[in-house]
Amino acid sequence: MNTSGPSRPAAKPLTAQGKLLLVWASAVLVVLGMVTAAVVRTGPEPRTGFLAAVESQWEEPPAEAAPAAEAPRPAVDLDTVDAGISRILAENAGYRIGVVLADTHGGEPRSYGDGTEFVAASTAKIITAAAYYHLVETGEKKLDVPLGSYDAQFQLQAMVNASSNDAWLLLMQDIGYPELIEYAASIGISYDPEENLLTAAEMASVLTQLSAGTLLNAEHTQELLGYMQKTNNERLIPAAVGPDITVQHKYGELEGYVHDAALLTRGEHSFALTIYTWGEDGESEERLAAIHQLTDVVATALRG
Repeated sequence: MNTSGPSRPAAKPLTAQGKLLLVWASAVLVVLGMVTAAVVRTGPEPRTGFLAAVESQWEEPPAEAAPAAEAPRPAVDLDTVDAGISRILAENAGYRIGVVLADTHGGEPRSYGDGTEFVAASTAKIITAAAYYHLVETGEKKLDVPLGSYDAQFQLQAMVNASSNDAWLLLMQDIGYPELIEYAASIGISYDPEENLLTAAEMASVLTQLSAGTLLNAEHTQELLGYMQKTNNERLIPAAVGPDITVQHKYGELEGYVHDAALLTRGEHSFALTIYTWGEDGESEERLAAIHQLTDVVATALRG
């Protein structure tokens, strides 16, 4: 008696055709697996801000563009200036004349004629103005405080732009003569306000330092230079240059001394030009002509 239950039908052996189909199916599955893996490996990678930041630390930084080289300033023909000034001084030997030309961008000043001290007259007012502004910047003075009938700022403008001697005296007294001497020494100038003597080179140095911004801060530098334009006497250096050249200057006249000290700027060039003169004829047409001729030599060179 059979107690094991109904028996399963015997498995049919695979035919040759079945075996072939099985091999093909296996091959297809293998190929599909390889393609899927390749897609996963070569597909887009998820990127977050964090990952991008980390990876950026490993990447080579982009090369910085080399800064464009600045074009050199066109040269001013100083040999021609030397020859022209020397000729004019020889033609005006009856006057005592000291001339200094200094490039405000650097280099040695060029001196001509009399290099000794002159009575500086009102050109020295620029030293007083710079000294007062310096005390404002150190907190020892203020521009809006009363000084005389007006405030200190009004007196500064009157002293420089209108050459007021009353304003000059008020400002010097407010600074103090010893302090004014000390300030002048601090900027390389030997100056005693009671004697009021300067060389043309010392005055050119003051203007050069002012132009370079080493005397005062930018605001006070621009304010002072503004007072030095369109003054109450434009007959000296300003009269010999055209509108293409900016002139900021301080003239001085006293008992035969006729001076002008100016910054001449055109394009990329700026020069301090100091012309100190003495003669018995004051501001004569001949003296003005000599100052104009000296200025014209420099102005012509600036124009190239």
